[in-house]
Amino acid sequence: MIGVLLRIYSYLYHLGLALFLLGVSLVAILSPSGALNLEMLPWKGKQLACWLLGAALAGLLSILLAWMGKLRFFFTLYALAVFGMMFRGYFLGGYSFSGKDEFQMAILLTAGALIAIFGAFSQLLKKPRKRR
Repeated sequence: MIGVLLRIYSYLYHLGLALFLLGVSLVAILSPSGALNLEMLPWKGKQLACWLLGAALAGLLSILLAWMGKLRFFFTLYALAVFGMMFRGYFLGGYSFSGKDEFQMAILLTAGALIAIFGAFSQLLKKPRKRR
């Protein structure tokens, strides 16, 4: 039962993140200035928008494939990459927090990504359904 709950959480967490990244990247790509800057990520401007778009599409594809029971390891790799980028960007890079609230939000987002990894791993252990 815990594995099922972790899988559902993982799918929902990464679905929300992927849709957020898709929205941010599309707004940045379609805006004339394209001035997007997220200090926790190594890219800037249009290059950042393209990376976010690619990450969003990869996330949506990995969720869909995992949900269908195909290429489930791709979703696990995506979950690991998301956690790695968050942890590196927020805590190992030169990112400086503007206050206690932003620091707490970063901890919550990163902890959420860590928990989502367990859900991604649990779907790898799930036995595939037999077709009749």
